[in-house]
Amino acid sequence: MTRSRPLIGVTLDSEAAIPDGSGYSRFPWYALRCNYMDAIADAGGLPVALPHRADLAAAMLARLDGLVITGGAFDLDPVLYGAGRRHDSVTLKAGRTQAELALAQGAIASGLPVLGICGGQQLLAVALGGTLVQHIPDEVAAPLAHEQPNPRDQAGHEVDILPGTLLARVTGATRIAVNSAHHQAVRDPGRAAICAVAPDGVAEAIEYPGHPFCLGVQWHPEFAISLADRHIFSALIEASGSR
Repeated sequence: MTRSRPLIGVTLDSEAAIPDGSGYSRFPWYALRCNYMDAIADAGGLPVALPHRADLAAAMLARLDGLVITGGAFDLDPVLYGAGRRHDSVTLKAGRTQAELALAQGAIASGLPVLGICGGQQLLAVALGGTLVQHIPDEVAAPLAHEQPNPRDQAGHEVDILPGTLLARVTGATRIAVNSAHHQAVRDPGRAAICAVAPDGVAEAIEYPGHPFCLGVQWHPEFAISLADRHIFSALIEASGSR
């Protein structure tokens, strides 16, 4: 490790300009909840925000020791995973997706440790050749409330962690309570493998076997509602610091 704290790139959300001045800015702006950065720093990493510049993805990755792809209230374009139609509930942020795909694909190819959170897990699945369920209520029989009504810093449901997986080794658990804020899910993980599932069968975590550390979780471990959530960030920092 060349630095006392491994440098962890964190992707940002983005919002369009609001010309009438009723929002944060009259010009386009980036956004990120503080707890993403705090979770990385508390685990021993040095977080740094990454702009939505797909053309700079390789240059950014060359400076980083690890990568976190964050969540957000938007979806991937179904065209990216070969779907013939787009569900009415799907909303897009094309510039963000293009940048995050470039980062994810570069991290996967180079062996850079990467953690995908919520929508970041779905993006990892697509980057690895997978497909998505576009709207859980339309495709899953008797689904859980994956868009939980209670606050995000509380648990919404439990997930079962598959034995022998990276996630099982990292968390030391077979079942954990998680917070849930998504209407889509991984259908086919592509070259990845599903490593946790909800009681209704929805995929809750994926990992890429053979990669030093490539993990996606459908929940939000940055809220640290369980010890397992803290272990996930600690494992990312450990993998990033050992490169």
